Amino acid sequence: MPKIVDHDQRRRELAAAVWQVIACDGVEGISIRSVAAASGWSSGALRHYFSTRAELLAFACEQVIEQVTERIQGLRHTGDPVQAVRAILLQTMPVDETRRTEDSIAFAFLALGLGDPELARVQRRHFTGMYELCLRLVQDLAERNALAQSGQDVETLARRMHAVVDGLTVHALAGHLTAEEIVAQLDAYLADLTGAELT
Repeated sequence: MPKIVDHDQRRRELAAAVWQVIACDGVEGISIRSVAAASGWSSGALRHYFSTRAELLAFACEQVIEQVTERIQGLRHTGDPVQAVRAILLQTMPVDETRRTEDSIAFAFLALGLGDPELARVQRRHFTGMYELCLRLVQDLAERNALAQSGQDVETLARRMHAVVDGLTVHALAGHLTAEEIVAQLDAYLADLTGAELT
């Protein structure tokens, strides 16, 4: 009787191997050969799932999006809407090694997506998803009367929140800010946005 193969599990294993290679060698270290070596598979077996490096990278980025989404959905919030927004945004920022690797993968697509339609599609999904998350967070703050100034345009505020989070993330990935510094800057931004004191 032929062995039943769990293809979803195998793809998850390959995504883990991709992250392992990125953690050691950066995104530029990703290739069919390097991921095959990290996963213990042959290059031929890996090509059964991903025929090109671009497909492999796109899958890894989509796994990051799903992983972050699951973490956010699993958060348990207190009644403080500003603390809830802070906790959610920190799930998307490089404040520990796991999230630093996730952000390294996601932000690699800014450049990689310029020359590859498949990678551009995934990059748009990441960018759009982050903006939509910020929009929901700002709308929630507005509905709870938790903004420092009422009547502000929520779309403008959401784009500003997105820009702040992405900007801090890029600075941390480039080594210009530490994890502690981006948390402090996020807290300062949220204090300005809401008038709340974050400790």
